[in-house]
Amino acid sequence: MEGGGGTLSEIHQSAKKLLLRSRDGLERLERLEYSATAAAAVAGADSELSFSVKKDITQIQSLCVEMDRLWRSVAAKPQRDLWKRKVEQISEEAESLRASLDKYNLRNQKRMREANERAELLGRANGDSAHVLRIFDEEAQAMQSVRTSSRELENANAIGEAILSSIHGQRERLKSAHRKALDILNTVGISNSVLRLIERRNRVDQWIKYAGMLLTVVFLFAFILWRH
Repeated sequence: MEGGGGTLSEIHQSAKKLLLRSRDGLERLERLEYSATAAAAVAGADSELSFSVKKDITQIQSLCVEMDRLWRSVAAKPQRDLWKRKVEQISEEAESLRASLDKYNLRNQKRMREANERAELLGRANGDSAHVLRIFDEEAQAMQSVRTSSRELENANAIGEAILSSIHGQRERLKSAHRKALDILNTVGISNSVLRLIERRNRVDQWIKYAGMLLTVVFLFAFILWRH
């Protein structure tokens, strides 16, 4: 069967050649995209190559329309079914190539937009370098202040621990002295009333001691909050 551009077989061969050329061009575009010199190449050569691939794909789809018209005119059903499958295969491959080209173009547009944004940011940074340096200096000073405050808090915490440890040692020594005093007083036979008086005095001392410990902890906690 013949059409305006040749026989069905000739049109099919032309479509296959265009498919091969389009696939090769798309692969070159993708290699160019991920190559080390992609930034320079994308700005020039790929635009022409992309247009050429798109043109070939459009021509393939036009040939598929022509072949679709021709295979329906084939008299023998086996031949007609065979040509139908061949045309559908060419059409599907062309559609796949077009989808891949569209994805590439989207990535290329995104890459160019990001490059423009980076160039704009670099230009803005060069114009405002003094402002940027001042910001960095202020941040460095803030970090130094935080480190100083942290060291002071650590020192205050160490002092508090030392005070609490000293109070605990004094408490143990007072308990030991109290037990020794009771032993001595029991030995010399001091009356129970005197012993009770000593015990009450010891309880008062304990309350004073606990109050002092509580005040010390409150003072340390308030000091830490104030420094923070």
